[in-house]
Amino acid sequence: QVQLVESGGGLVQAGGSLRLSCGASGRTFSTYAMGWFRQAPGKERDVVAAISWNGTSTYYTDSVKGRFTISRDNAKNTLYLQMNSLKPEDTAVYYCAATDRGPTPWAHMGIYGYWGQGTQVTVSS
Repeated sequence: QVQLVESGGGLVQAGGSLRLSCGASGRTFSTYAMGWFRQAPGKERDVVAAISWNGTSTYYTDSVKGRFTISRDNAKNTLYLQMNSLKPEDTAVYYCAATDRGPTPWAHMGIYGYWGQGTQVTVSS
């Protein structure tokens, strides 16, 4: 198993930037494909970005393309989400997730078996 802990959320003005981190412990981090998801109040949890186990392949939902960057440092057991040009509609609780179902960057939430507790991101207008 793997345990995940997110950090880096907070309050930022529209147009600003934040970097989320997700620290992993337990089984070897490099054997998991990883993803970032978010859930806004009253809405379903949706994928934001995903990355393959070795970081060479990524996926982004359309609304964040060109603004967000997912990356990982397997030596530090850490997943990142760099968020630039933030918009009020990016406000949500952000979760990192891990899957051992294969190396590719999975976009489907059901593939992921391990989740962090979430970190709040609030973008003011």
